Amino acid sequence: MYKSDIEIAREAKMLPVAEIGEQLGINADELEFYGKYKAKISDDYLARIDSLPDGKLILVTAINPTPAGEGKTTTTVGLGQAFGLLGKKTVIALREPSLGPCFGVKGGAAGGGQAQVVPMEDLNLHFTGDFHAITAANNLCAALLDNHIQQGNTLGIDPRQVVWKRCLDINDRALRNTVIGLGAKADGVVREDHFVITVASEIMAVLCLAGDMADLKKRLGRMIVAYDYDGQPVTAKDLQAVGSMAVLLKDAMKPNLVQTLENTPVLIHGGPFANIAHGCNSVKATKAALKMADYCITEAGFGADLGAEKFLNIKCRMAGIAPDAVVLVATIRALKYNGGVSKDNLTTENIEALRKGIVNLGKHLDNLNSFGIPVIVALNSFISDTAAEIACVSDFCKARKCEFAVSNGWLEGGRGVTELAEKVINTIAEKESNFAFTYQDEAPIKEKIKAIATKIYGADGVDFTDVATRQIARLETLGFGNIPVCMAKTQYSLSDNPALLGKPSGFRINVREVYVSAGAGFIVALTGAVMTMPGLPKVPAANHIDIGADGEICGLF
Repeated sequence: MYKSDIEIAREAKMLPVAEIGEQLGINADELEFYGKYKAKISDDYLARIDSLPDGKLILVTAINPTPAGEGKTTTTVGLGQAFGLLGKKTVIALREPSLGPCFGVKGGAAGGGQAQVVPMEDLNLHFTGDFHAITAANNLCAALLDNHIQQGNTLGIDPRQVVWKRCLDINDRALRNTVIGLGAKADGVVREDHFVITVASEIMAVLCLAGDMADLKKRLGRMIVAYDYDGQPVTAKDLQAVGSMAVLLKDAMKPNLVQTLENTPVLIHGGPFANIAHGCNSVKATKAALKMADYCITEAGFGADLGAEKFLNIKCRMAGIAPDAVVLVATIRALKYNGGVSKDNLTTENIEALRKGIVNLGKHLDNLNSFGIPVIVALNSFISDTAAEIACVSDFCKARKCEFAVSNGWLEGGRGVTELAEKVINTIAEKESNFAFTYQDEAPIKEKIKAIATKIYGADGVDFTDVATRQIARLETLGFGNIPVCMAKTQYSLSDNPALLGKPSGFRINVREVYVSAGAGFIVALTGAVMTMPGLPKVPAANHIDIGADGEICGLF
């Protein structure tokens, strides 16, 4: 009987975080401790290492996620542990988990089995409070905006054109559309309002893309919160909200240091979702990891069509970085699911379905190759995988002249990922990365969206609603035409229809709404039925989570 993730995590022999810091040359007074096993890294240390050369950057991504699970974070953590076993100085850089999925359906983001980040419970529940700081800053801005309207509205804000939404880090569909200001005159101006999940807040994106506090404040100030009666943008700077938001985000700006089960250093910072936001941990943490070690292993959210595309076209563009190699994670179970096998039958050998579904892996390989970066396929191992099925995937990769390795981090930790680690190291040493973007800054907004839809998703084209077309024209008139595009799309398919699995063809992407995240510095295009405030499933994970009299949490994983 296998132990649960939480049981394995509780048996971990963690080192005090000060000792993890010592591995990286961090002095104790350059850490801000949150108990014995968590710490924030001070700006003094980051400034001290800023002149050091960068290490090699490895991006881990995956095929489209399925109910069967792909184990992308497990592979990332196992890979970092394997690098440590091979004597390579390595830092893993990951996103922070959102409470929404923890109590909903998806689960946390700490890896699994013998390839986990610890302390696991802390990481998935509140951690160092970064998300709460972002929530507070977001809602402070909302409160200041509504108070300004109530107290005379000298900026001439049109209540019908307020675009700033409140946020909450819990899945709560009832808050997607609300009415505020009901009651007496002193209770505010009545208007329609909306909530998004915290990971979709523009402040989350701003924090993850800001280089330092000065950059953070500039980005906060650029955020558009509403439009006035003349149709001109009203910003957070106009509301005089920047200073107070920055104060709330002061500590949240600092990367968090923790460790894996095998005591590999991990920086965890920021956590935008990739289906509704840009899906990458902070620029600050990634750049710090590149200075701290010879190798930085990071990951992007969901499949390569979302997280990796945004990592490469948005984060790399803004941060001036580029991966030296990409690891593309797949599982035999997920490939068979893409081949039409139901979730209940995925453990039965089915070569025919595997060959049918492997086209999903092939499309992601093509996409990553289009960026000019060397790719290694990692087959995340499950006990139900058969030798014939593994050989099928291996042969598929060989035919495409792509490196391939089986990863068994869940069961064996770093020891089970050494073959993959060696292939990544050799690939970086032997193959040059010739990184190129999917589109250029100066391309019109519609052309950027079409480039992603046709080149990355494989769509025949894009259909824009009349509303989206008008919004795009307005944004280009306001001077926002020359910035990247962040696509909000279902993670389950290359298309905007979650039911189209494998490598769909003959489809078009439907863009229903377009708006600017001026502080983050990108245009957001909403496609299909994707929601920025998720709902809970019929039986939420929260129903099975509890804490005993001894203080032990159960049901989390």
